[in-house]
Amino acid sequence: MASRKAGTRGKAAATKQAQRGSSNVFSMFEQAQIQEFKEAFSCIDQNRDGIICKSDLRETYSQLGKVSVPEEELDAMLQEGKGPINFTVFLTLFGEKLNGTDPEEAILSAFRMFDPSGKGVVKKDEFKQLLLTQADKFSLAEVEQMFALTPMDLAGDIDYKSLCYIITHGDEKEE
Repeated sequence: MASRKAGTRGKAAATKQAQRGSSNVFSMFEQAQIQEFKEAFSCIDQNRDGIICKSDLRETYSQLGKVSVPEEELDAMLQEGKGPINFTVFLTLFGEKLNGTDPEEAILSAFRMFDPSGKGVVKKDEFKQLLLTQADKFSLAEVEQMFALTPMDLAGDIDYKSLCYIITHGDEKEE
C-alpha cells in the first residue's frame, strides 16, 4: 500500500513538474510577444489541427515562394520539437533560441548610459569605437553588419529605442 501511494505521489509530482515546465515558457515572454507567436503559429499550422507537421511546413514554404524544400530540411525542423509541435512546444523552441536576450528595459538602461541628454540616440562613431575596443570586441565586419540593420535618426546616430524593440521583439517593419 505504501509503495502504491509513493508511486502515485511520484506521478503527481512529475505531472506538476511538467505543468510548471510548460508554464515557465509563458513567463519568458510578454503577453504581446505571446500573441505574436500565436499568430505566427496559426500561419504555419495550415491545416488548423493545433500541431505543426511536415505538410504544414511545406505549404508555408510554398506560400513564401520556396516550392522545393528538401525533405531532410523539413524533418530536421520537426525533430527540434522532439515530438509533436503544438503551440507550447513552438513557444519553447523560440524561448530556447532567444535565450540570453535581456529584457527590453535592461537593454534600454544600458543604452541610456551613453545618452546623457536623454534624447533616445547614441552617437554612431562613439558607439562603434566602444564595440571595437571594449569587452567582447566586435570585428569591423560585425559592426558594419549591425549598423546595416540598426535604425538611425536623421543625423546618422543610433535610435536605440527602436533598436531595443528590434532586439527583443523582432524587426519593427514586420506587420
